Amino acid sequence: MKTLPRLLLAATLGACVMSASAEQPYPNKPIRLIVPFPPGGGTDIVARLVGNKLQENLKWTVIVDNRPGAGGNIGVDLAAKSPADGYTVVMGQTSNLAVNPTLYTKLPYNPLKDFVPVTTVATAPLVLVVAANSPYKTLADVVSAAKAKPGDLTFASPGNGTVAHLTGELLQKAAGIKLQHVPYKGSTQAITDLMGGSVQLYMSSVPSAMSQIKSGKLRPLAVTSDKRSDDLPQVPTINESGYKGFNAITWFGLLVPAGTPAPIVARLNTEVNKALQSKDVQQKIGAEGGDAHGSTPEEFASLLKTDIVKWGQIVKESGAKID
Repeated sequence: MKTLPRLLLAATLGACVMSASAEQPYPNKPIRLIVPFPPGGGTDIVARLVGNKLQENLKWTVIVDNRPGAGGNIGVDLAAKSPADGYTVVMGQTSNLAVNPTLYTKLPYNPLKDFVPVTTVATAPLVLVVAANSPYKTLADVVSAAKAKPGDLTFASPGNGTVAHLTGELLQKAAGIKLQHVPYKGSTQAITDLMGGSVQLYMSSVPSAMSQIKSGKLRPLAVTSDKRSDDLPQVPTINESGYKGFNAITWFGLLVPAGTPAPIVARLNTEVNKALQSKDVQQKIGAEGGDAHGSTPEEFASLLKTDIVKWGQIVKESGAKID
């Protein structure tokens, strides 16, 4: 008769141990932050600022894992197929989440089904830049040269179908010019080749080009937002340069694999938004030409849905397609 009480006691103790194990505080091991672009680009810069702040504020171990290639698809797909336990986070951006669903015939992930948005992190306009020794001083100079020799000028972007590429396509349409597009796998080599004279123009995120602009190695000709950038107040917008209504920006945001527990999503959202409210993080993102901009998961989800439609239409109009 004593056997049953003992079995019940053992079962109860076992359940308690399992419950205690399941309720270990999050996180209790390193968090991998996937950046689907090479080191040094705008996405990488923003990701490292956030990761470093989480380590500083909370003593979390955040390991940045750069996985470039295929316009960001390789890194984003890796995140989509990772365990939904909160220990894999991806820094997505407009290109790989809002553009690629239309650009690629066979995308290995679905941004709306395979992820849970955590928060937006930053927004930034793009900037058209040339090397410091370039003969082009203004956007008008570029347009004049392109009209004189259609297809002769080369413009680089960090990849086929990126927001930078499509913004360049929008500019060509607005100005009635033809440029030769040269896609790169990220911004670092593109900027190096621009300064070396291998390409004439580069459409870049402001964070990617800011340090070279400040050092005088690159000359900014125009920004793509409808208002001038606070960090490049002397640089005119494409809109005010004669192309009314021109407006294109990029955003960065954190996501986790679908199925990640809601409490973990909420914790990540809270802590990342706290990090973004830090003056030093805001100043550092601002110094790179961006604007620290957090959100709720629901707000980020709404933005993602809206921009998939918006950029999808631009992709179709541009004729860009990658099989």
